[in-house]
Amino acid sequence: MATVVLMTAEELLALPLDGMDRELIQGELRERPMTLRNRVHSAIEAQVTIALGVWLQSQPEPRGRVVSGEAGFRLRRAPDTAVGIDVAYVSAEQANLVMPSSTLFEGPPVLAVEILSPSDSQEAIEEKVFLYLELGVAVVWVVQPRFKTVTIHMPGVEPRMVSASQELTAEPHLPGFRVQVARLFA
Repeated sequence: MATVVLMTAEELLALPLDGMDRELIQGELRERPMTLRNRVHSAIEAQVTIALGVWLQSQPEPRGRVVSGEAGFRLRRAPDTAVGIDVAYVSAEQANLVMPSSTLFEGPPVLAVEILSPSDSQEAIEEKVFLYLELGVAVVWVVQPRFKTVTIHMPGVEPRMVSASQELTAEPHLPGFRVQVARLFA
């Protein structure tokens, strides 16, 4: 039986940029060929980021931060869990803890948004959602481009799917945030 060698986030970040998508899940390296982003994925990512950015500007100071493009998060230490998230919102407190030299946010974001790609398996997405919720993410949105839906996951609450004709919210974690789901796919 092979023994699993656990890695740290620092060891993960030291690996070469060679076309592999890598994450650490409880210290175990997960690798897969990098998914080539397509125009649909990137357009949805931009629309989600814009909607969150507009909401954020309406919030009182101090504000958090909206990040996108596989933003790096170390969700937990010892063993390290480090992932890239398509779009995330971090609180002002968490944003202020990031050292200028760091490439990772420490701890879970308030909101994690995963936009499904053709290469994503149902099993992998379910594992990621479960992991996010277990490690303290307050709200997870799984965006399904093909069906133009968003599934909202929160700890201790049944998942809820909203379609293009409905409104997406994240109460109470993003107070006042509202957007028509259809706008995310425009």
